[in-house]
Amino acid sequence: MQTLYFDCAMGAAGDMLTAALLELFSDREAVVAELNRIGIPTVRFAAQPAVKCGITGTLMRVTVDGAEEDDHPHDHDHPHDHDHPHDHDHPHDHGHCHDHDRHHDHIHGQGHHHSDMAQIEHLVNEHLVLSEPVRADVLAVYRLLAEAESQVHGVPVPEIHFHEVGTMDAVADIAAVCTLIHRLAPDRITASPIHVGSGQVRCAHGLLPVPAPATALLLRGIPIYGGCIQSELCTPTGAALLRHFVQDFGPMPPMRVRSIGYGMGRKDFEAANCVRALLGECAQKDEAIYELACNVDDMTGEAVGFAVETLLAAGALDVYTVGIGMKKSRPGILLRVLCKPEDRQNMVALLFRHTTTLGVREFAAGRYVLDRTVTALETPYGVVRRKDAAGYGVRRQKYEFEDLAQLARAEGISLAEAAERLDAE
Repeated sequence: MQTLYFDCAMGAAGDMLTAALLELFSDREAVVAELNRIGIPTVRFAAQPAVKCGITGTLMRVTVDGAEEDDHPHDHDHPHDHDHPHDHDHPHDHGHCHDHDRHHDHIHGQGHHHSDMAQIEHLVNEHLVLSEPVRADVLAVYRLLAEAESQVHGVPVPEIHFHEVGTMDAVADIAAVCTLIHRLAPDRITASPIHVGSGQVRCAHGLLPVPAPATALLLRGIPIYGGCIQSELCTPTGAALLRHFVQDFGPMPPMRVRSIGYGMGRKDFEAANCVRALLGECAQKDEAIYELACNVDDMTGEAVGFAVETLLAAGALDVYTVGIGMKKSRPGILLRVLCKPEDRQNMVALLFRHTTTLGVREFAAGRYVLDRTVTALETPYGVVRRKDAAGYGVRRQKYEFEDLAQLARAEGISLAEAAERLDAE
């Protein structure tokens, strides 16, 4: 299984993720040329070598109308139409009213663009040369940003005005990361816990804590930590990209690494200021899960069945019952629920609500699973879904039961005969 792992020990920003991904390709000049063919108005991509703490990597430079924003005269806390003073350290890649990127020396003299979600959607849909899957990912990342800003400012999403996140160079960062990930096409994307930095950031409304409010919202449920570096290490754009693409956060899984990329920031710290991307093969896919269990002896069969259905509908990986003998020789039921770690508190609440148990046992476990996909097949009988599973030298497939049963009923044949007909197509 081809796995992409992001080491975010120094946070994440859009340009750093782009540079780290670029280093995973052998034909980097051709890849940069492909990024420039996306057609973002007035934007050009360029990659150059950079060294941090003795490590050589790539620094991505994005120019707009031939200049980077830090080419403009520096003027801290300057006002503009939105009454939004800035005290930033970077040229792009951040949201509303934040000092978002310690990777750059940000100078605002001119060139601000303020866009709403409708303008971003028009740009991406009508002007950029992207495949449909990449286009969908770009818009999904922007919607995450818009929803975070909406919650922070108490303003509906259609009324949100992006500031630096809405500029052409930030559009470039998001489009570039989405394009490169689709070009690599990893089977699985994982990342380390994210170092967000510490301290405060000055905004129009005063001092805000790090991580900034939009970043903190985007990173809910994701493992993060502060550390001793007094700077904002994770930008909203970096947070939104990781939230959208990364499936698991934790230690690097066992993998045979094939390529390593270092995406550099511009500032220097005691630690190497970079995002590291590792691409390689994992021999197995393992997951951490929890097993919740309780015993009941005073519920009807209907009530137990309803509890099972409710737990499955709420996202349980599996729910099953086992007949047991309880105290005073009463027959009872052992109810077991398998769930993801982030779902276990909800599952515990549902067990107490829908069963008569007075206690729930919890067991942490790991599991090995096959990679699973669902394919919608066009057949003479209509669309039939097929479930495919592969891994550990095993490959198997079967048709979705409901689709198979519908075909069998319509044709007056058995399930086995329905499957044979589909196999013959």
